[in-house]
Parts: sequence; structure tokens; C-alpha cells
Amino acid sequence: MAPRSGIKLGRLKKRPQFLAVAGAKRKWATPGVILQVRAHDDRQHPNPGEPVVRIGLTASKKVGGAVERNRARRRLRAALAEVLAPHAAAGHDFVLVARGETVRRPYADLKADLTQALKRLKVWRDRAVTPREDGKE
Repeated sequence: MAPRSGIKLGRLKKRPQFLAVAGAKRKWATPGVILQVRAHDDRQHPNPGEPVVRIGLTASKKVGGAVERNRARRRLRAALAEVLAPHAAAGHDFVLVARGETVRRPYADLKADLTQALKRLKVWRDRAVTPREDGKE
């Protein structure tokens, strides 16, 4: 797995949080995943001390049976650890929606889909320099 830049990811756990992200109507669909984004505001934001980037995963029955849905969520979780964690702009909530192609799509293409979606939605940031890479501890 690629090294992370230090951003800790929080989770969206309740239905109203998912609906708020969907209600923002900022999304980008690729063959492997649909990415929905919502910037934090006064109404819905993480509590102090919680991660500034929160994510949610969802896979409906359109993806397939339980085995396919679980596999799709695992693949999305791995892709977001490599792409979203180091490159997502702080202060946003993200929802990754699995598609039927998520399970069959080559993993490199799935990561490219996620990268493309982040850039198209203008929430991509170049990887921050960590203290270890900077030479300072």
C-alpha cells in the first residue's frame, strides 16, 4: 500500500449524513465508481478533534449479491486508502458508490477512476510533504 500523508479519515455512519452529501449534488460518475462530495458547513461538520475528511461507502443490490457487494466495498476501501487519503482536500465529506463494474474493473483502472473524479470535482490536492520526506523529524 502507498504511504499516507498523515490525513486521518473519519466515517459517515448515519443515513442523514449520506443524504446530505447526496443533496449537495456534486458528483462524478466513472465506470468503476460514483464519487459524491460535500464541503463542511455550519449545519453538518465533524466535531472538534475528529478527522476533517469523512468518507462513506455504499453498494446497493444493483452491484450484485452479498459477495459482490462486499468485494466492491473492500476494493473501494483499498483504493481510497491509496488515493483519497493522501490527495483529498480537507473539510469535505465523500461518498463512494459502487457500480456493477466495480468488482470486475482492474484495480489500477479503479484507482484512476477515483483520481479522475477527485480532480474533476476540484477536491484534489497534491500530496503534502511529510516531516520524514522533508528531512525534519
